[in-house]
Parts: sequence; C-alpha cells; structure tokens
Amino acid sequence: MKIKNLLLGLALSTGIAQADIYNIDTKGAHAFVQFKIQHLGYSWLYGRFDSFSGTFNYDEKNPSASSIEMTVDTSSVNSNHAMRDKHLRSDDFLNVDKFPQASFKSSAFSETENGNGTMLGDLTLNGVTKNIELDVQLIGAGKDPWGGYRRGYEAKGEIKLSDFKIKKSLGPKSETLFLTISVEGIKQK
Repeated sequence: MKIKNLLLGLALSTGIAQADIYNIDTKGAHAFVQFKIQHLGYSWLYGRFDSFSGTFNYDEKNPSASSIEMTVDTSSVNSNHAMRDKHLRSDDFLNVDKFPQASFKSSAFSETENGNGTMLGDLTLNGVTKNIELDVQLIGAGKDPWGGYRRGYEAKGEIKLSDFKIKKSLGPKSETLFLTISVEGIKQK
C-alpha cells in the first residue's frame, strides 16, 4: 500500500496525472472525419467516414504533452454515391476486406499560441504506416449545459495516395487527398 501511495504521489508531483482526458463525442455527432480530392482535375469530390472513435488529452500547463488516438472504420466511407463508395472500399483504394481500420496516433504536439499548433503522428491506412503532419486549430473550450467540460479542435493535413499503396488515381491532380478532422471532446471525470 505504501508503494502504491508513493507512486501516486510521484505521478501527481511530476505532472504525469495533470493532463485532462477527453472522449471524442461521436454519439452526439460532434466530430467528423472528412476528405476532399480532385476528380480528374475538374471538380472536388467530398466524402467522410461515418464510424470512428478516439480520445485525446490536453494539459494547459504542458501543451507539448497533448496527444490523440483515433480509429476509423474504413468501410464507413461515404461519398454520397453508393457505387463510388463500393469502389472506394475495393482493393483499388481502401481495401477494407484486408484492412478494415485506419488509425492515427500522435507522437508530438507543438503549440504556437492559444491552443493552435502542429500535431505529428503515425497514420496507418491500407496496411501502411507513415508519419504525417496536421495543422491544429483550437475552436473553443468550456463548460457545457449538462455540467461537463468540452474542448474542440479542427486539424487539417494532406496525404499522397501512393504513400499508402492506394493503386487507383484519376490523374496527377488526384494524387493528393486533403483531410479535415473536427473533434469535440468531453472531459472525463
């Protein structure tokens, strides 16, 4: 018992237990994983993933210790067109039969000011893991009407399809996918 109390005291004094943990609010539909990519260089194709989950933490005294982990059900891709979504699920693109999940796990956060900054982390997609960079913007934080506390961010980044062994491309202007992740987290008590 003394060792357990000593470890708890050490964790509290060193700041290990200082970060607030937030569950991403997917139940209330206050979070989104969206993308856009050029179609033949003539227009934008927009889409989203309807099923995902994750948590993040933020420590106001030590923002560089902030982190996020998310998992996305790749079969939940939704571009508002059933036949295209079927093709996106095939091995030409997301290969959902072999790789039913994509994930992101941050490795570093560098805050510039007011909660904004740059998040680095590993994106695993189509069986390939690559380090990517996301520009992060704090949308806001505060008490909610139900007695809880929430914090919201939007992160944007770009990925090259070929980096993740995605076979199909509709020309050179369709090689870059623009990703937007909007999360509202509910602080855990």
